This record gives sequence, structure tokens and C-alpha cells, in this order.
Amino acid sequence: MSQVRVVTLGCRLNAYESEVMRRHATAAGLGDAVIVNTCAVTSEAVRQAMQTIRRLRRDDPQARIVVTGCAAQIEPARFAAMPEVDAVIGNADKVRAETFGALRTAGSPRVIVNDITSVRETAHAMIDGFGSRARAYVQVQNGCDHRCTFCIIPYGRGPSRSVPAGEVVAQVRRLVEAGYPEVVLTGVDITAWGLDLPGGMRLGRLVRDILRHVPQLKRLRLSSIDQIEVDTHLMAAIAEEPRLMPHLHLSLQSGDDIILKRMKRRHTRADAVRFCEEVRRLRPDMVLGADLIAGFPTETEAMFASSMRLVDDCGLTFLHVFPFSRRPGTPASRMPQLAGPTIRERAAKLRQKGRAALAACLDAQVGRRAELLMERTDLGRTPAFAEVEIETEAAPATLVKVRVTGSDGSRLRGELLDPKCAS
Repeated sequence: MSQVRVVTLGCRLNAYESEVMRRHATAAGLGDAVIVNTCAVTSEAVRQAMQTIRRLRRDDPQARIVVTGCAAQIEPARFAAMPEVDAVIGNADKVRAETFGALRTAGSPRVIVNDITSVRETAHAMIDGFGSRARAYVQVQNGCDHRCTFCIIPYGRGPSRSVPAGEVVAQVRRLVEAGYPEVVLTGVDITAWGLDLPGGMRLGRLVRDILRHVPQLKRLRLSSIDQIEVDTHLMAAIAEEPRLMPHLHLSLQSGDDIILKRMKRRHTRADAVRFCEEVRRLRPDMVLGADLIAGFPTETEAMFASSMRLVDDCGLTFLHVFPFSRRPGTPASRMPQLAGPTIRERAAKLRQKGRAALAACLDAQVGRRAELLMERTDLGRTPAFAEVEIETEAAPATLVKVRVTGSDGSRLRGELLDPKCAS
């Protein structure tokens, strides 16, 4: 049976859902299909999705091109109007086996996009793993109940809804039994996990349940979190669970209180700094990354300078910098906009700040010992998610001990402490 090709754009949740779709479409016998799983986080992401679709058609005129994901959910007519596209599927339908079975029948609808705001459950699929044999992603949550003024994603993902804890634990156990040493919990707003479930469940309790019921799991990671939603159980897990990796990626967006209010964020600058200080007190080896937006409407030079200082004040290392992208339909699109060159200049400055912070963090690791999870025979990651390149090969998906010997500013170099154990 030929395997369906899936082109994934965007987030880790998309990567998880892509594997679910690959399996459903392959089982349905759609071996000629190319599924494009789109992202809508910025206008540029939508443009790239359309560009990718056109390139795929040029490369394979006979393929059946199926477009899905957030951009397809939000703007189905735009993609349906493309002559290269054979079918458009919404986010609620893309992870259902029957959707792909229907595509085999003559006269099946060309557009299958329903009202995502009415969805109240997360379609959960059990999979054995995907991608790298070292790391797998598990969806624990979908959707978002917040309405940040710059964000279009709630209109592509619908309301927040959680996968029940028992199903998550079963999925993690299945992946560990399949040989995965590391699992990443992912979703749109994972710190909202449990709010729609009975029994007062929160993300911290889920983390504890996973680690307690799957003792063979070597490493557990969290994808991006909203630090203002972090519960006491999660803070306790950060302090007490060594298998929960010391790397958090935070949804900060700005370092200026006025901009945060105009973004309709629910935290202040002081909240962000206080959280980072507390996390480091609980876990001194914690490394923090963050999403930051440059050039939000009405942002002055002084406001931007507050974001630049936030990198130091919070001790941020891995930055994801987004130049503000106007998304029609969002409140921010109706605010006074900054000039494009100003936005790009500020994004470049933030990225440079991030590169310097990362280089300093990596330089501090030189001479230390670390445990790597090998992703390739010559490359692994530390618990803090830093890449380490080694000369002596080691088997992928294994844990090895190294001494860090150097850094090039973006990646570490290391030597195996016991090369005999590398295979």
C-alpha cells in the first residue's frame, strides 16, 4: 500500500495531526494524495501555503492535492478557488477516518469545512509514533478560549477542549513501548488543559499522572505554555520531577504593559519576570524561551525597548520572534499600524538579542557534562534542549553521556565519555 505524502506547515500540533491524517488517508487507499496541512498564524504563513501548493502541482501534475489546517479552516473559499486544489478539509474533519474514506467516492464534496466554534470534543487518535525515533508528540488539548487581539488561531481551532487524562496516559505508554524515550505534550493552549474536564484537573496533575503511570518514560517535555495559567501542581512538578525537562517556552509576546493590554494578554511585565524568577528558584538549571512580537500597532521605541530589556530581565534564551502580521478580522488589524521597515528592523534587533543570549547560555555549558538524547548518529539534545554535535557516532534514540567541549554560538560540541556505550 503506497503511503500518502503530507506537507506540514506550522506548529507541533500540526505535526501530530499530519501523522494521523497520513494513516487515515493511507488506510483509505489515497496513495495518490498530497495533503498540505496549513498554518494561519501570520499572513506570510498563508502566502507560503499557497506558494507550496502551486509548487506541488508543478512538481506532480497527477497528484490529488488536499488542503487542510488553520488557513483552510479560516479561508476555505480562497483555497477552493485555486485550480491546483482538489479538496479542502477543515480542522474538525481532518483527523476523522471517515473524511478520507469519503474522498474515495465519486462526487464527494470538494469542500468539507464546518463551524469550528461549535466543536466541543477533541478527536483523539492513538498512534505509535512519527518522525524522529527519539521524540514523539502527544496532543493533549486543542482550541483556545482567549481572544488576543492579534491572533486568528481561535477562529481556526475553535474553543479549548481537553483530551481526557486516561487517553493521554495510554498514548504516552504506547509510545514508550514502541521505543520512544521522549514525549512532548502539545496543543494550542496546553496550560488550559483540564478546565473543561470534571474533577478540577489541571496540566500539573496530568504531568504527575504521566510520570507516575509510565515510569519507563525517560523524558517528558511541554510545548509552549501561557505562564499566567500555570497551576501549583505544575510548579511542584517542575521542582520535583527530574524527568520533566528543564526547558519551558513561554507565550510572552511583549515586555511593555500598555502593549500587553492592547494585545488583550492576561499578564503584566512584572508577572512574566516574577514567573521566570520563581521557576529558576525551583529549578536552577531551567532554560527559558519565549514568543515575542515586534512592531505591534502603536508600539513606540520606548515600548520596544521594554521588550528588548525583557530578554535580560527574564533570562530568555531561545527566542521565537514574529514581526507583527496584520490578520484581517482581528482587532489589531484595525489599530494604527507601524511601517513595514520599522517592524522588520525591530524584529531583526530582537533576533540579534536572542542570538546573543543563546550564545552566552551555550558558552556557559562548555566544560560541563550532559546527558544527550541522540536524534541522529552525530547530534543529540541536552535536557535543556541545546543541540550538541559529537564526533563519535551513537545510535539514534539512545541516551549518552558527554563532556561539552565547545560552542559555535548556536550549537554545542561534545565528546562521548564512554564511546564503548555509543552503539
